[in-house]
Amino acid sequence: MRRSSVDSSCLRAVGYDASGRLLELEFIAGTVYDYAAVPPSVHDGLLHAESLGRYFNRHIRGHFRYRRVS
Repeated sequence: MRRSSVDSSCLRAVGYDASGRLLELEFIAGTVYDYAAVPPSVHDGLLHAESLGRYFNRHIRGHFRYRRVS
């Protein structure tokens, strides 16, 4: 999945597959996680959030199944 760089102290890059509703997040530390069944509105909200880390903690972490990719 292609990821785009983001300006965040928490995240390095964000990728999204709309057909599979799969969100891929690369954190500053280099770890990558996939989050399943993420609606497009959550992906869009993340990209437009004032603080990506805060949005992640409030709207993604603990709300979707995930797996560590690397």
